Amino acid sequence: MSAQTVLDLSARRPSRRAGHRRTREGAVAPLTRKALIADFLAICQLDPQVEAVRAPAEPVTFELGGETVERRVDFEVTQDGASYLVDVATNEDLLAHPLRAAAIQGLVSQDGRPYTVETEQSIRAEPRLSTVRLIMACKRTVVTAGDRVRILHQLDECGTMRLVDCASGAINSLDGVAAVLALACEGLIAVDINRPILPETPVRRRRLPYSDPFAF
Repeated sequence: MSAQTVLDLSARRPSRRAGHRRTREGAVAPLTRKALIADFLAICQLDPQVEAVRAPAEPVTFELGGETVERRVDFEVTQDGASYLVDVATNEDLLAHPLRAAAIQGLVSQDGRPYTVETEQSIRAEPRLSTVRLIMACKRTVVTAGDRVRILHQLDECGTMRLVDCASGAINSLDGVAAVLALACEGLIAVDINRPILPETPVRRRRLPYSDPFAF
């Protein structure tokens, strides 16, 4: 299953609060790895510095204590032209993770790619998680062609705008903010996901993930 497929499947499920969910009996059910991966991929999708995420087809080799160790890592993330390797682990998985100690000290694969383990604490840090979920909840908002052009054009003219001001360009939408955030889900608008969603949240055009034949 590809990274984008996992992300699309997770978007169809109703969002839950961060942390563990409770069963009918009131006991805390452990967070699943699939749910943690979905959160990680959503963060990558909205992070303007992340250029690509893929699941490596071949195992990666590391040198540990004079020995060569192979591991099939979860993802290779490309950011600012450089790639690094990521494993996603729940708290339970982390206890038995074979590269945990080495990753804390700083681990690099034999071909020079840095390696890290993303955990519940790093992936579900606030306010980023709440911001990402608010944005992804707008993913299926329909944005008319007119609203799309007006929103993007005013960002081209102004560079960076406050979210509340940018939303005024969506005159055909019942919720202008949702229209702007829907374009963020498409990778057309960059939003600072490390801050809460506020009227003054800065938004800007995002570099297209594909070649622009018109070079706008």
